[in-house]
Amino acid sequence: MKFDLDAVFVEHGCAGYPLATRILRALPREVPVTHVADPRESTRPASGARDPFGAGKRRMVIARRKSAFLAPCPAGSSEFACCGYLVLTLASNCPMDCSYCFLQEFLADNPAFQVYANFTDSFDELDRLIGNARGRSFRVGTGDLADSLAFDSLTAMSRELIEFFASRESLTLELKTKTGEIENLLAMDPRGRVLVSWTLSPDAVYRSSEHLTASPAARIAAARAVLDAGYRVAFHFDPLIAYPGAERDYILLIDELLDTIAPKEISFISMGGLRMTPRLRGAARSRFPGDPMLCGEDVLASDGRLRTFTPLRLNLYRTLADRFRKAGAEIPAYLCMEAASVHESVFGAPPSRPAIIGNRLARD
Repeated sequence: MKFDLDAVFVEHGCAGYPLATRILRALPREVPVTHVADPRESTRPASGARDPFGAGKRRMVIARRKSAFLAPCPAGSSEFACCGYLVLTLASNCPMDCSYCFLQEFLADNPAFQVYANFTDSFDELDRLIGNARGRSFRVGTGDLADSLAFDSLTAMSRELIEFFASRESLTLELKTKTGEIENLLAMDPRGRVLVSWTLSPDAVYRSSEHLTASPAARIAAARAVLDAGYRVAFHFDPLIAYPGAERDYILLIDELLDTIAPKEISFISMGGLRMTPRLRGAARSRFPGDPMLCGEDVLASDGRLRTFTPLRLNLYRTLADRFRKAGAEIPAYLCMEAASVHESVFGAPPSRPAIIGNRLARD
């Protein structure tokens, strides 16, 4: 197990699920296990805790999910150009601790790391999806409310997911991560249906802001390993942070990536600027008061988020897009949570419709 846990709580009725059995067998003996009726009440940090959100990350809850697993990406709306991504929520929160992470706001009242014992029920939802949309392909990811591979050495969820997706030609699974936790993946045959993606940041951002994550070099090395094992790979440069020297550092990062993985081997890239609601920025600065990456030039945008000053943001987008363009192979690229006008300013053309983008990214 690569991340520390202070305690594990098992909701009544979940102990018999295969996932719960695997976790409890693999846990270090010193981690206490408690069976509870109400996981939320049982896992709340003590009143007055200095960092209740950080404490919550070290408490795992094994529970049943009572709502749907599958949903459109919450970043997709009429305000933003959308990539057609579908989200599969199989866990909630992350044992890593990036200073800019939106979960600090979104999960502030429920910070324990939750994993859903009945996660294989999501397979029925996926089969209904493709049964009702014959001829379409879908890219489905598990990396929205949780890193896709953090704790995978403990849960082994990836094995069942890969086995399921490998047999559905119209589905592509995206496992999005900042870890190097790929051991279970290397033991499986994805049959071309699984894509593993890494969020990449320069060393300056990694050292300052991305606590407990794998280093950028380790992420790139892991990508090379899974690519050689038959997986597709992609990369997310999100959030881009406009700090002094950022343009140089991002170019060096891309050069390091392309020295290891050829452009033609990259399924796609995405980019997104640093964005925070005022509440999130307050929480982030309170928890990480010494992080200079949280102190850039930002303005309140029409969507209620503080965003990097537009000329700085556009300059970074264009710098990265131009560097990939000069690499000599056309790599599909999109912007996350940006208006169509920004996409056109960066790439010189308006974005395609979400269904077209989603279908292309699932198939390429």
